[in-house]
Amino acid sequence: MRAIWKGAVSFGLVNVPVRLYSATENHDVQFRQVHVADGGRIRYKRVCSIDGDEVAYDDIAKGYETEDGEMVVLTDEDFADLPTRSSKEISVEKFVPSDQIDPIYFDKTYYLEPDKSAVKPYVLLRDALEGEDRMAVATVAIRTRMTLAVLRVREGMIVMQTMLWPDEVRDAGAFGDLGADEKATEKEMSMAQVLIDQLADDFEPDDYEDDYALAVKELVRAKVEGGEVKAAPEEEDEGGEVVDLLAALAKSVERAKTRRGESSATGSDGGSKDSSESGAKGSGAKKTTAKKTTAKKSAAKKAPAKKTAAKTTTSKSTAKKSAPKKKAG
Repeated sequence: MRAIWKGAVSFGLVNVPVRLYSATENHDVQFRQVHVADGGRIRYKRVCSIDGDEVAYDDIAKGYETEDGEMVVLTDEDFADLPTRSSKEISVEKFVPSDQIDPIYFDKTYYLEPDKSAVKPYVLLRDALEGEDRMAVATVAIRTRMTLAVLRVREGMIVMQTMLWPDEVRDAGAFGDLGADEKATEKEMSMAQVLIDQLADDFEPDDYEDDYALAVKELVRAKVEGGEVKAAPEEEDEGGEVVDLLAALAKSVERAKTRRGESSATGSDGGSKDSSESGAKGSGAKKTTAKKTTAKKSAAKKAPAKKTAAKTTTSKSTAKKSAPKKKAG
């Protein structure tokens, strides 16, 4: 495992350098959204709801929406003025009985491993907590924001569990006094106690397993072995600007084709000019065809494409004479 944080546990004048490791990991089966027809991944773009433009990460800020729907934009400069903690210290505030803290306050769990030079004070704290059956209430800033935490002992290791703030725990009183008017009879209570006694046992985590995750993995394995897979082509990370450029070029080519078609059918203005240029340069039908091909390949040659289209219409006789010359060449 790789440590996600390094600091020290501080209680009184004792300082214990430690490394922090995540004590849990998520084994949920991860899915991706794909196109059912070909298995291609679904991509999302960051689009502004007002102007419809795609927004770069550098132009994205945090926004707080008020109760009346107004948006308060907060920048990095605004957050720089907020109180933060950068101390690499787990500061013990007090030691409380282990059964005094409701587990509902517990959030994430981490293992604390001592540095090689701090094993003795680490063992001292561990054995003291275990011997007194207490937990240490502490404050810690893993990133920049301070949070509450408790230190307790699990299987010979000191465990740190971050805690929720009091206002993050909902009050059970919001559900009212449930069953205040309902009273169980002695016979009903006796039957319930018998059932509890029959099912009484010790908790063994290995007795339970995630049957849904196992079933999903088995389903995927069966489909792979049966050849029911779709090998979607790997997409090159070309960036948004390149994709937009290609799309713009494709549209430009289509528009150029449309304009050339309109010019060939209706374009008579400037015909004499194009004819004189055609006679002076000795261009013919084959040369015109070559220019059309060039125009298709490059959107930058739209203007010459218009002229060559006009030449085709106004200089039929010249084209017929010059065609054999191009063949001979």
